[in-house]
Amino acid sequence: MITRDDELGYKIPFALQWMWPVPLIIGICFAPESPWWLVRRDRKEDAKKALLRLTSRNTDINFNPDETISMMVHTNEFEKAAETGTSYWDLFKGKVALRRTEIVCAVWSIQTLCGASFMGYSTYFYEQAGLATENSFSMSLGQYAIGIVGTVFSWFLMKHFGRRSLYLYGQVIMVVLLLAIGFTSLAGRDNISAQWGIGSLLLIYTFVYDSTVGPVCYSLVAELTSTRLKTKSIVLARNLYNIVGIVTNIITPRMLNPSAWNWGAKSGFFWAGLCVLCCAWTYFRLPEPKGRTYGELDILFEQRVSARKFKSTMVDQLAVVDLDLGTKEELAAIASTHEKVSTGG
Repeated sequence: MITRDDELGYKIPFALQWMWPVPLIIGICFAPESPWWLVRRDRKEDAKKALLRLTSRNTDINFNPDETISMMVHTNEFEKAAETGTSYWDLFKGKVALRRTEIVCAVWSIQTLCGASFMGYSTYFYEQAGLATENSFSMSLGQYAIGIVGTVFSWFLMKHFGRRSLYLYGQVIMVVLLLAIGFTSLAGRDNISAQWGIGSLLLIYTFVYDSTVGPVCYSLVAELTSTRLKTKSIVLARNLYNIVGIVTNIITPRMLNPSAWNWGAKSGFFWAGLCVLCCAWTYFRLPEPKGRTYGELDILFEQRVSARKFKSTMVDQLAVVDLDLGTKEELAAIASTHEKVSTGG
């Protein structure tokens, strides 16, 4: 389309977007329901069927679907006892709920605050860095291909490394790459080597982002929310992400536009600074959920465990913890519920 100068030059790319609803509709028809959603509606047999569809039987020879469903029921009862309601206000009630809300919202905001808008305006960015239009377009196509490879690579990384580690070290590497982009831009738009160097650095940035922060964000958001407040937590966090995205998508073109701020590739310094702040928050506030059940995560949050100690703290999921519900009667009710679930009563 780059060689067309008529209306079809922009109409055809827009028309091609209509092809995507077809595979999406097909996928939705075959998608299983969430076992957690079914458990919360006391449809245990349906939850078991959905769990079996979603679980690879080759990953754990000791996998027992009945025990897993029982643990889901136990966790659900635990959270019903710990949570006093399901309104949006409950996301901010108490230190535990507020902490989990902060984490989910910040994790999703970081996904765009770490300089990801560079990738969305990559073709324009390459042009402002000095590359020819044809080369800029080719680099953008290569960037999207690299992004796909990075996302697939993240599937294997998450099996062997923690979510927190990938999220943190991914940002650290991106800080280095953004600084490199900024310093390389000081060579000037007329330096051909610098132009290609900036383009190559953005390609590497794309691979790192799509191997770490980009996809890992969704895993963290799903794992660190309370199952009882999951929907509301995700809705709130996603809306905040959209608001932050609006801001970044407004300022990024201004950074690159020669008739506006005209920062060009020097914008890398700005995003590197923001990414450093994101790294600091991640280090001190983001816990490690890898290898934990929802019940274990609930207990770790209730016990106010430091984010950096989530990975090493031992948890007795069947132990009754002080949930600050205010009365001995309420704590006794929780203990009774746990006993019934544990014994299958």
